[in-house]
Amino acid sequence: MDLQTMQEKIYAGFLGMNIGIRLGAPVEPAFWSYERIRDVYGEVRGYVKDFIHFAADDDANGPVFFLRCLNDTEGREPTPESVAEAWLNYAREGIGMFWWGGYGVSTEHTAYLNLKNGIPAPRSGSADQNGAVLAEQIGGQIFIDTWGLIAPGNPERAAGWARTAASVSHDGEGLNGAAFIAACIARAFNARSMDEIIRAGLSVIPPESLYAAVAKAVIDFHGRHPEDWRACRAMLEAEWGYDRYPGACHIIPNAGVCVLALCYGGGDFSRTVEIATMCSWDTDCNAGNVGTIAGVFTGLAGIPEHYRTPINDHLILSGISGYLNSLDIPTYCRELADWALRLGGEAVPEAVRTVPEKGIHFDFSLPGSTHGFESTAPEICRIRHAREEDALEILLDRSTRGQAASVFYKPFYRRKDFSDERYMPVFSPQLYPGQKLRFALSWRKAAGEGILLTPYVRDSLTGKTERGLGEIVRESRENLELSFTVPDTDSGLLDEAGLIIEPLSPKKSADAGSLLLRDFRIEGSGHLRIRMDRMPTEFASMLPFSHLRGSWTVEGDRLHMLSQEGAESFTGPYFEKDEKVSCRILPAHGETQFVSLRVQGARRGYYAGRNGNGKAAIWKKSCGQILLLAESEVSWPLGEEKTVEFSARGTRLELSVDGRTAACTEDGELTYGMTGCGSFGPARCFFRDFEFSFTD
Repeated sequence: MDLQTMQEKIYAGFLGMNIGIRLGAPVEPAFWSYERIRDVYGEVRGYVKDFIHFAADDDANGPVFFLRCLNDTEGREPTPESVAEAWLNYAREGIGMFWWGGYGVSTEHTAYLNLKNGIPAPRSGSADQNGAVLAEQIGGQIFIDTWGLIAPGNPERAAGWARTAASVSHDGEGLNGAAFIAACIARAFNARSMDEIIRAGLSVIPPESLYAAVAKAVIDFHGRHPEDWRACRAMLEAEWGYDRYPGACHIIPNAGVCVLALCYGGGDFSRTVEIATMCSWDTDCNAGNVGTIAGVFTGLAGIPEHYRTPINDHLILSGISGYLNSLDIPTYCRELADWALRLGGEAVPEAVRTVPEKGIHFDFSLPGSTHGFESTAPEICRIRHAREEDALEILLDRSTRGQAASVFYKPFYRRKDFSDERYMPVFSPQLYPGQKLRFALSWRKAAGEGILLTPYVRDSLTGKTERGLGEIVRESRENLELSFTVPDTDSGLLDEAGLIIEPLSPKKSADAGSLLLRDFRIEGSGHLRIRMDRMPTEFASMLPFSHLRGSWTVEGDRLHMLSQEGAESFTGPYFEKDEKVSCRILPAHGETQFVSLRVQGARRGYYAGRNGNGKAAIWKKSCGQILLLAESEVSWPLGEEKTVEFSARGTRLELSVDGRTAACTEDGELTYGMTGCGSFGPARCFFRDFEFSFTD
């Protein structure tokens, strides 16, 4: 298969997964039974619920974050240990990422606590450790779509990777489900029929397994009754239903639904995800899995606009990094294509090579891509991907003077941007004061006197906009470039970055035409000062932090931490390298209180601050192990507030306390990451005047 086809099929598969999740999520059990879905919605032919923005759940979190074990091991083959490290590193314990249903109830919660308490993978997910019922719940197959997407045309390799990844939390039929779904995804890249895809899935699991048995039961029934999927669903209920397989959500009944949807969907993307949803049981999981398979199989052309448009190329996650929780789908699919080539031993062309992880760069090269851009006035300023061009087309439709519209990317999200908070996403901005916005544009005039284009950003707390230098464009123009260096705003939390488009024609006339955005970038150095007395609490976190363990509140102008076993807060860009953070720290009790840099999650980072009453120190956390890198004598009793400044420049780490250098060292293991604050053990502490900067 050629390179462009592979990229587009990865893109279609990942879109398909998220369309299925979004379609199925509103009708998950237990309230939504098969009968209730049938009686309320009849034949599902589109999304059953509108969302302001859809906050994804565990079905989307796992495929993205668990695959990051490749980033963290420089592309080495996944092992149970490396995937387990990703589990521990990217999850906020008890919040987001998984269903935290309790030890012995939720398979993922159980596996996480096993790992945290020293039970290694794959024993953490084994039937010997947790019992067969827990090990064979549905999670074995719902987190593995991306392993199939990076093994195009190689179902055996996809199945092996998926078994490895799933073994952290599952065993037995759970591993068979992982292998089956991943193999189906991989085969879908070059299959000619859905039957070929299902056979590829069956070829990688034991023929005597229950998973193979339920799949064959569905295949046989479909052969006898090819037009009646509801009759097949009745057969599943009678012979393979939840009453036969205990636990919260066993894999076997849902395996039957996945095969049913693939068979009766007949290769049609829409019918496949719709049937999986109407079958009930684990609707978002099943529709997500078959959506990936059908998306790869049909390609982008097979996904109708009424399903694709609301996704808008953007995915909200709920991991530990507020920066990573805002995922641009085309950029991520480009990364998946990069991994597919690298792991397949092929050279990675420049056209596919993952774009630099610093900043934002959108080139609209994937067909139909929109990169999450929105319009404040879609009635006069509509957005779509330009036909036959790598650009976002902004259609100006008979607008006149005074009818300004904004077209923007959202670099920061708030609670008001969502319809629910099931998985508690948290956010750090992807744009900061001091950084530069760049726009490469074309204007194709159809009528009117022209338009005024002005780059802008909006402060999230105040709603005020800051504008750059505008440009009047009166005639068609192909090569138009605008840039804007973002100034300091009231809070520095910027939730819109885009263009204000102002028509110049009076009412007797009208402006019309196409504005093509060909390239959009956020780049350069940035900074942020956080005034805690102005920061609200949203999704159980203080803006713009993500909290791991502990109790975090705001008291006056201070961020207050109370920790029983160590706690951390994180903010800032995830991929910045040279950074500096400063903060005033007031320890109330406990041995360690620190600020941090180049933090890559719960398990890796550099930390600097107080180490008991008489020490200042720099530490490194690597795979969860805390290592002391440097230490010096600094009198710092409890109850005494001091200003700390911690910087990372290349391999040099330096800590100052109240303006004097207290410790410095060299270490090159961690080259990028977030910033934050916290404690390694039981402590109570106050942090204020938190400020950080990063240099390009």
